[in-house]
Amino acid sequence: MSGEGDAKRRDGRPGGSQGRSQGRPHGQRGGQARGGQSQGQRGEGQRGDQQRGPQRTVQPARRVAYDVLRAVSESDAYANLILPPAIAEARLDPQDAALATELAYGTLRRRGTYDAIIAAAADRPAEEIDPAVLDALRLATHQLLATRVASHAAVNESVNLVASTQGRGASSFANAVLRRISRETPGEWEERIESSARSDDERLALRSAHPVWVIRALRRALAAEGRADELDDLLEADNASPEVTLVALPGLAEPGEPRRPYAPTAYGSPGGDPHRLIAATGGTVRVQDEGSQLVALALTAAAPITSGERWLDLCAGPGGKTALLAAIAREHDVTLEANEVIPTRARLVRNALRGVPGEVVVHEEDGRSFGATHPGAFDRILVDAPCTGLGALRRRPEARWRKTPADVAELVPLQVELLSSALDALAPGGIVAYVTCSPHLAETTGVVQEVLRGRTDISEIDARAVLHGVSDSPIDLADDGSGRVQLWPHRHGTDAMFLALLQRSASEQGDASSEERD
Repeated sequence: MSGEGDAKRRDGRPGGSQGRSQGRPHGQRGGQARGGQSQGQRGEGQRGDQQRGPQRTVQPARRVAYDVLRAVSESDAYANLILPPAIAEARLDPQDAALATELAYGTLRRRGTYDAIIAAAADRPAEEIDPAVLDALRLATHQLLATRVASHAAVNESVNLVASTQGRGASSFANAVLRRISRETPGEWEERIESSARSDDERLALRSAHPVWVIRALRRALAAEGRADELDDLLEADNASPEVTLVALPGLAEPGEPRRPYAPTAYGSPGGDPHRLIAATGGTVRVQDEGSQLVALALTAAAPITSGERWLDLCAGPGGKTALLAAIAREHDVTLEANEVIPTRARLVRNALRGVPGEVVVHEEDGRSFGATHPGAFDRILVDAPCTGLGALRRRPEARWRKTPADVAELVPLQVELLSSALDALAPGGIVAYVTCSPHLAETTGVVQEVLRGRTDISEIDARAVLHGVSDSPIDLADDGSGRVQLWPHRHGTDAMFLALLQRSASEQGDASSEERD
């Protein structure tokens, strides 16, 4: 998952739904209150048309932000996918578009903290409040405690939102809750909710708006580098709005200004709607996190490129890294192929490749068996594995509330199968880049170690040395002795991308077949 405009789904699995569906955020019930609720629970959420007041005026930016929150809660939508078209449909000017973005993303990032504050002000658990009303309260709480929006405007417009969609009873409830929240400062609310925490990690979770399990996973990953003391900086970076980074496809476009420090293809957006720039360049410039660019570039720089090589992007959707690899392959007379098991995402890959001249075959096969059907066929393979996406929380703020430790347990076996399959698809001497947009140790070093445990034909390349060679300026990479790379938002200004480079021995002797490993 790498900031390329879509959250990477479970690409290695056949079928459309890809295993267990994304869980609804905790406490959300898709807009339907449970039967038998008390008046206190259901009274604020009655939605009978006869109980609604007259249509209330709501500023368009707030309406767009609220609609995004509802879509995320009700439909498990991805904010980064639905917000841009919502802004376009509402015809917001740049100022209002920026406001809608800040309101939607800021509210989603700090949802856990705001729910604790709302629960205290309402004197009931947040999950007992009608979901549609709760989203309006979250939106207003963000404005009251984290923006310069005037208190009266935040309260009045949010009450109008509730009144226009949920009725007069709900708006009265919302008004009372928000006026209680507005009477205390952000610092006072922080002290109040943290006083109820049962542990230091719970206190940090409320302060930083990260689930406890995520905090512990991030701490362990930093501790593995000897840098556990950077946790607060990392959590703060997760809650900051990231700058838009663009990629100029090599040989087809030149990077503009300001240049990013590491990837030679990366530069900052000049402002405005980046999609207009993308359209104007015919797709030779794209939105892509610098970390995503670096890991793709590392695969191409891991060994000298020989004309006639055959490359593969095994889990290609939505296609950002595929396009970058295709541009480099074109410069070196290399054949690139892609694989994406989900047809709709395979179409995204094909769309991403439109800006690159030449043909890239896009397979729609199960990545877990790709190595068996294409044994020894490729010289370089990118495995951008489906993962929890904990490395991209600043770009996908709702992800922290959707994911659970159960997702890790489900994803790790898939990641192991995909990486094993990719290694089987390698030609002698070929190289695999195993990449995740997660620093969770189970999804990174744990997967690599599990796969290597069963093979005698694979060795690791020093990915740190390769990335130092790729980078335009010195890059601070921790050295744990493995040669693997972990990027960080707080340290590098990128998503928390993980990279391991694995090479198959040049001789077939000593290879461990899939049957032997089973």
